Amino acid sequence: MYHLFDYLDNIFDIPGAGMFQSLSFRAVASTVLALLIGIIFGRKVITYLRRKQVGEDVRNLGLEGQMQKRGTPTMGGLIILASILIPTLLLCNLTNVYVQLMLVATVWLGFIGFLDDYIKVFRKNKDGLKGRFKIVGQVGLGIIVGTVMCFSQDIVVKDRVVVNSIEDATSQSSVNGESKRNVYVEVADKTTRTTIPFVKNNEFDYSWLVPTSQKYHDVLTWIIYIFAATFIITAVSNGANLSDGLDGLATGVSAFIVVVLGIFAYLSGNIIQADYLNIMYIPNTGELVVFAGAFAGALFGFLWYNCYPAQVFMGDTGSLAIGGMIAVFALLIRKELLLPLLCGVFLIENLSVLLQVGYFKYTRIRSGEGKRLLLMSPLHHHYQKKGFPESKIVVRFWIVQLLLAALTLITLKIR
Repeated sequence: MYHLFDYLDNIFDIPGAGMFQSLSFRAVASTVLALLIGIIFGRKVITYLRRKQVGEDVRNLGLEGQMQKRGTPTMGGLIILASILIPTLLLCNLTNVYVQLMLVATVWLGFIGFLDDYIKVFRKNKDGLKGRFKIVGQVGLGIIVGTVMCFSQDIVVKDRVVVNSIEDATSQSSVNGESKRNVYVEVADKTTRTTIPFVKNNEFDYSWLVPTSQKYHDVLTWIIYIFAATFIITAVSNGANLSDGLDGLATGVSAFIVVVLGIFAYLSGNIIQADYLNIMYIPNTGELVVFAGAFAGALFGFLWYNCYPAQVFMGDTGSLAIGGMIAVFALLIRKELLLPLLCGVFLIENLSVLLQVGYFKYTRIRSGEGKRLLLMSPLHHHYQKKGFPESKIVVRFWIVQLLLAALTLITLKIR
């Protein structure tokens, strides 16, 4: 639709066709369309999954209300993926390299998660896809993202902002009868810089990790960046996967994260706002706002059926893809170092598992008997064991994520 109406507007000058060039219109439209797809067609997908007996095989871990979930349709991540892909394909500028990378990430990780669920459900293998194959898939995506970010000439940073006199300004407009000068950018920089939160002049370049006299400087920078991208994608996707243990938990937390990333994409891609906030201006990342709108709308649409008591689970089809897409999105707008704060819930869930396993092994070596740091991991199950109702745990995790989202936005000013 974007390209069709662009053609109609340029060739035939059809009234109203130009609104599809408006970023705000397309962002709102993609959000609404994704939400409607999730709600309207989600029920049909759930009915189909139930008819095909694609149900969750729940292990009895002694948690309250757990066994009542047995047989609930899983692989509902297909609803999320469809709700993201359809509005993106209809409303985004598909020649934009950032949109192309997000589409690749969505399909790539969605396919890995689908294979995992398929093996669990239809092959009756509780372990699902072997861990090494998941790692290979995540490394493959890291290589794609890292290579394009390092070598694509369409991905640049422009940070030297100059305001000329009115006579020399590149463009001029009138607001409330007053003359307003637009800013333009003098220099485009092909770089692997990213943002460091809470630091003045808050930029870090991965190339700084390589000696400048090194013969293969660009290649080594590429390798370091790929390693970082792969680690981030793996960590966030696994964090989202671990958080998908209570009805609506991963879905609601992810929705808050995506909204913040969409705001950062808009600010980074808007030359006026980037100059005002003294952040990197990244041309064409504004198009990611349309994708973020579809992403958020898809999550809220899925939450319609995934909130307590859940009528469908997203499965790894959804959780792996959601976490990976968040990581890739942050990499594209160069905010990946904000993820430990923004994705704090995912980080805590990951750490709770690592600490539980590590403490158990440590105490077993020291005393011959393993002890547990938590009643159960991940962390949300610890609170279940303490007797907290599932819905209360979920809402409180949402509140924590909302606070983390607000703190992440504050980093724009606190440096």
